[in-house]
Amino acid sequence: MRKSLGRIFLTLFIFLNASLAASTYTWSASANKTSAYLHEAIHLKYVCSFSDASELYTIDFNPSGEYEKFTLKNLSQSEHIVDGKRVNSYEFVAFAKEALEIEFEFEAVMKKTTKESIENTVLGRDNVQKEDFTKEPFAQKVLKVTVKETNTPLVGNFTIQEKKREPKVKAYEPYHIEVLIKGVGNFDAIKPIEFNIEGVKVFAGEVQKEYILKDDGMHGEWSQKFAFVSERDFTIPKIEIPYFDLQEQRTGSLLLDATDVRVEAGFSKEELLDEEPKESFEFDLSYIYYLLAFAAGFLVAKIEFKKRAQKLNSEEEFRQKVEEARSLDELMILLVLKDAKRYEKLISEIETKKVTSLKSAKKLIWS
Repeated sequence: MRKSLGRIFLTLFIFLNASLAASTYTWSASANKTSAYLHEAIHLKYVCSFSDASELYTIDFNPSGEYEKFTLKNLSQSEHIVDGKRVNSYEFVAFAKEALEIEFEFEAVMKKTTKESIENTVLGRDNVQKEDFTKEPFAQKVLKVTVKETNTPLVGNFTIQEKKREPKVKAYEPYHIEVLIKGVGNFDAIKPIEFNIEGVKVFAGEVQKEYILKDDGMHGEWSQKFAFVSERDFTIPKIEIPYFDLQEQRTGSLLLDATDVRVEAGFSKEELLDEEPKESFEFDLSYIYYLLAFAAGFLVAKIEFKKRAQKLNSEEEFRQKVEEARSLDELMILLVLKDAKRYEKLISEIETKKVTSLKSAKKLIWS
């Protein structure tokens, strides 16, 4: 009885959907521009419109990837039923690598199931190994875009700003700045900034990038932090980054003026550290930067290092100094001086404020 009902259902299903076999489709393709500058975003859109709901069809189409002349990124894809008719949309953003005419020439594969495949699936026949499809390649319309040269690899619409405080510190107290670049463009073309100032130790943080892809390119922010340590007055040089301005269609510069930093008398270098690091010990610059960033204005004002402070060679002496530490700031400095690698996790947790209790931090040292 159940078997008969299944066959009846199958026959009815095929009858009601017989018109699907006659489904037709059309493709359209478009680019938002016929000319673009090198590294400028080019928005491509492909739409497949069916004559009905077309449940029998699936589409293989995702040409995103690296090509010789351009990079193609997948922006979005969607499927909708509009007035009983299926519509599939595919959107991509291309970035040209060379100044020449580019042809975007892709192919989609239209896959359609057969009546036999439906019957085998409904009846669950044991001898069927896989679902059957017929495949039909479809060559998309060729889209051509002429790419124009720029004299700089950085292209887009950007603004630059600098976060800093009053340029006045005490000797060996770190002075901090943060450089931020916001806008739309190829942020990956911005190189890390480097400073070389005589008599000044410069600690540079890693570049941070946050952006999302939209139809007109990458929207986001690029940033880098710095700490400068010196015993005398110094000048942070101006920052000038050339780029091609898409709005003005000309080369411009992201510019920050030079900063004169006044350094007042403070503790000597020998008062801040017990001894010079041994040759066999290599400081991780990221730890030093975290230490400087976290303890800005603190080394001079809040920590009183004795000129003849005992060395942190023995565990017993180290334990005593840990117990005498009066704040998380002082404790973190002791950990860096003792063994930055060994206490890597705890230093990071203190710096990022995951550990906020001095008592808990001391317990974690011995755990």
